[in-house]
Amino acid sequence: MSWKYDVVVVGSGIAGPIIAKNVAKAGYSVLLIDKKPAIGSPKQCAEGISIKVFDKYDIPYDRRFINREIYGAKLYSPSGYELELRYKEASGVILERKVFDKMLAYYAAKAGADVLARTEALDVIRKDGKISGIKVKHEDEPVEIYAEVIVAADGVESTIARKAGINTYAPPHEFDSSYEYEMLIEGYDPDLIHLWFGNEVAPRGYVWVFPKDEDRANVGIGIASDHPQTAKYYLDKWLRENKVPMRKTLEVNVGVVPVGGFVKELVKDNVVVVGDAARQVNPMHGGGMAEAMEAGTIASKWIVKALEEENISLLQNYTREWWETDGKRLERILKVRRVTEKLTDEDLDLFIRVLSGADAEKIASGNYLEVIKALIKNPKVMMSPRRIKLLRELL
Repeated sequence: MSWKYDVVVVGSGIAGPIIAKNVAKAGYSVLLIDKKPAIGSPKQCAEGISIKVFDKYDIPYDRRFINREIYGAKLYSPSGYELELRYKEASGVILERKVFDKMLAYYAAKAGADVLARTEALDVIRKDGKISGIKVKHEDEPVEIYAEVIVAADGVESTIARKAGINTYAPPHEFDSSYEYEMLIEGYDPDLIHLWFGNEVAPRGYVWVFPKDEDRANVGIGIASDHPQTAKYYLDKWLRENKVPMRKTLEVNVGVVPVGGFVKELVKDNVVVVGDAARQVNPMHGGGMAEAMEAGTIASKWIVKALEEENISLLQNYTREWWETDGKRLERILKVRRVTEKLTDEDLDLFIRVLSGADAEKIASGNYLEVIKALIKNPKVMMSPRRIKLLRELL
């Protein structure tokens, strides 16, 4: 059995449905496939996102997938110093990712795309040395899908990017291991997300509590994936130390998160790679939803142009535009992550004490030059050549 489309999109996470919707809206035939029987499930996500993405990427602000609004963040240093950022208006939301992903696929379907769950991409089809489609297993039946453009939005282990010959290799150190419980937990302000830092708490990462109700939250951790101990070990240790009862767990999620190793070649011939498959993730906090939305928006613009002008080489402009804009920003953030890896617990204590709310906002937005200047002026920082050297690395 074989099918023919202008574009086939592999993977219905965040980037995939956004591309499918945009390209279908432009009047082209699109097929969006996902190997899972239910799009969005299981989730591998802490589910927090900036409130700005809804307007920016034309996504309805739909209460069906918005769990609660968040008004800021609270950061905790290894010795328990706290830095609170609280805004008058909601700055973010906690999603219900299982519903959100499914609704993104629904919006793509409404725009005219065909959507098929339980359809797994196995390989690319080559004709006369060129990729002309993909082989899939749909409801356990083999199908060949021919398309002008193939989008690999199939996650960290992207089969299609690999089979197309796109180099997605990154060393283990450029990944984080994450472990998360959705559980009952009390005693944390449900209007804020909560983040704990420290080399004994979460090596190179942090523990998070993202509230979903007054007494229910995603409680998780991300640590360097090449660390000898597991993420679960550190998360369970944190829960024990904070006397959080562990027998009220509703869900367990385990995942690998790219925090570097951005794919250089985002297009090969007629194959486009986006989202986690392209390592388009914020290296500092490991969030990839907004990055996938941005990459999906840029990619879909060039896919439409390439189809309009019947010139597949125009797809290369996606690589160029992404690297000149979001790629450049993420490279800067990667530099920050590499420096923060060298911080001791004493450094983290001091920095959280020194930083004012305004400076922390600048960190959150990726504008960290003012923050570094503020830190360098602090007497305790000035007395430490090592700290000065670390901060200068960022400048």
